[in-house]
Amino acid sequence: MIIIVAKQSIKGKVSKRSVVRGNLVDHEDKIIDIRHGQFQVELLQGGTGPTLVYLHGASGHAGWSPFLDHLAQSFRIIAPVQPGVGNSTGLEHLDTLWDLIIFYEDLIHELGLETLHLCGDDYGGMVAAELAAHCPRLIPRLALTAPFGIWIDDTPTLDIFALTPSERKHLEWFNPQNEPASNLLIQEDDQIGILEQELVNTQTAQAIGKFMWPIADHGLIKRAHRITMPTLLIWGDSDQIIPLPYAYAFQNLLPNSELTIIEQCGHLPHLERPRDYCNALTKFLST
Repeated sequence: MIIIVAKQSIKGKVSKRSVVRGNLVDHEDKIIDIRHGQFQVELLQGGTGPTLVYLHGASGHAGWSPFLDHLAQSFRIIAPVQPGVGNSTGLEHLDTLWDLIIFYEDLIHELGLETLHLCGDDYGGMVAAELAAHCPRLIPRLALTAPFGIWIDDTPTLDIFALTPSERKHLEWFNPQNEPASNLLIQEDDQIGILEQELVNTQTAQAIGKFMWPIADHGLIKRAHRITMPTLLIWGDSDQIIPLPYAYAFQNLLPNSELTIIEQCGHLPHLERPRDYCNALTKFLST
């Protein structure tokens, strides 16, 4: 099934506070120890309801973003920061993507989670898909937003970690015609601004890039048969980082998946169109 979410015209003045800011739900940012202190993991959490674990993308850790704030009205949000990013440590103990997946499995057990919905965008979507393939019984529902993880020879994705920090920053991460994204750009604490800071952060690039490439050889296609839970794919129709053909490829790879395409949206639906993104995700997870 494919659902297309059209961009609606909004008359009158748009409240930037209600769309991109505002702490609707109290949350906390804390550090927890994993494996007897081998890892210190920065963890953002807030809200009540079914547990939803969110894995951030290649842009790094952007704090308690407005979309998390909105989702926390319906779910208990847990958003870990990957080792080597932000205040999370222990990257030196992880050599492969498989090491990273086992780390997240250990984190889930440390948090005492017996079941959880899992969501990830971009690179975090790739990790979420791998974790779902590894621990399918823990995850009743999976949501992936424009994930890396597979390769199409006719439509290769850009090696963003082969670029300089300045080149990464100036990629077309979001649709410049998207009014909410444009509004974000002019705010002091805007999420796109935070994104740009992370894209030029060498520490973040090294931590994420360590597990990203080569995408074609990670083998998700070989393990995809284990991802049997209902899965939501969310994509922007003008994504220039992971273009739309990958959305259809993922949908074909995961037979129990549905695809939501958000119009006039780039690679960052959760930041560009947080209302549409949260509505689609909440509806899917509440089914």
